[in-house]
Parts: sequence; C-alpha cells; structure tokens
Amino acid sequence: MTPEEFVKTFYNEKEDLLRAYLSQDTETNVGELIKSLNLTDQQFEILKKVLDSSFTDIFYTILLGLDGCASIGGIQEMYELRDENGNQLSGDIEGYAYEYFHGED
Repeated sequence: MTPEEFVKTFYNEKEDLLRAYLSQDTETNVGELIKSLNLTDQQFEILKKVLDSSFTDIFYTILLGLDGCASIGGIQEMYELRDENGNQLSGDIEGYAYEYFHGED
C-alpha cells in the first residue's frame, strides 16, 4: 500500500459513512436517528453538510496527527506507520490528505 492508497481508504470510509447514515434504507443507528427527526429537504441538506464537514475534520485531523503534522489529544508527534508488507506510510500522508479532503472536486 502507498501513502496515497492509505489516505484514500480514509476518504472512502468517510464517504461510505455519509451514504450509510443518510440513506433512506439505512441500517445504522445514526441513520435511524436522523430519519426520526423528520427533517424538511432544506434541513436534511444542512445536516448533510454538517456531517460531511465534521467527518472531513475528523478524518483529516487523524491523518495529519498520524503524520506528525497535527496533535491528537494534545500530543503532536510523528508515528511510524507501515502496511503488512512493511511499506512506510507515514511521512507522506499530509499532501494526499489535503488533496482528498480539501482539494477541488
């Protein structure tokens, strides 16, 4: 796995969570809670943006924290991440994280 592939898995997880939570036929507790709110279309779109922004902040911060570019729980240090084949992942995460989470669509 490359650092870019590692970041992309986090991005895909974010997108999967959004779809699962916001789907009409959701099977998640969060999705059921959202449905129980009986939101208008406008309110639903606002909630969708809130969740998307929140997930972006969460995943992006974790990735940068693992790469030593942000703190996790008030501690900032670089972690050495390797995949199961021993490929180094940390050290090159920040740029890919920005590209996937804050780059232009």
